[in-house]
Amino acid sequence: MKIKKMWNSFGAATRGIRYALRNEQNFRVQVYIALLVGFSAWVLQLRMYERIIVVLLIMWILALELLNTVIEKFLDVVHPRLHTHVEVIKDIMAAVVCVSAFGAACIGIMIFLPHIIELFVQ
Repeated sequence: MKIKKMWNSFGAATRGIRYALRNEQNFRVQVYIALLVGFSAWVLQLRMYERIIVVLLIMWILALELLNTVIEKFLDVVHPRLHTHVEVIKDIMAAVVCVSAFGAACIGIMIFLPHIIELFVQ
């Protein structure tokens, strides 16, 4: 493996994340939520396996949002005018992210709620 080629790949990934942070409001919101959830996991001292699950869920949602952005941008290039099929694909991709975020939130509640309740019971 060539170091320079790998370094260039990291540079491309960094540019992609910067682009999403600058231009995609939903990605920014999800990053803010991820930071809040990460901070909460640290404050509430989640067990190691709970932290692993939380990190995996955060990465899953952020990756899906980036994929959604890629598909939207690609469709805009391939078929700039909003064709009915393009609109349906974009709506379905938004639904994929939304359903996944809802599932992640449900799992997050199951993980965090006992720790939050424990704070008030003691």
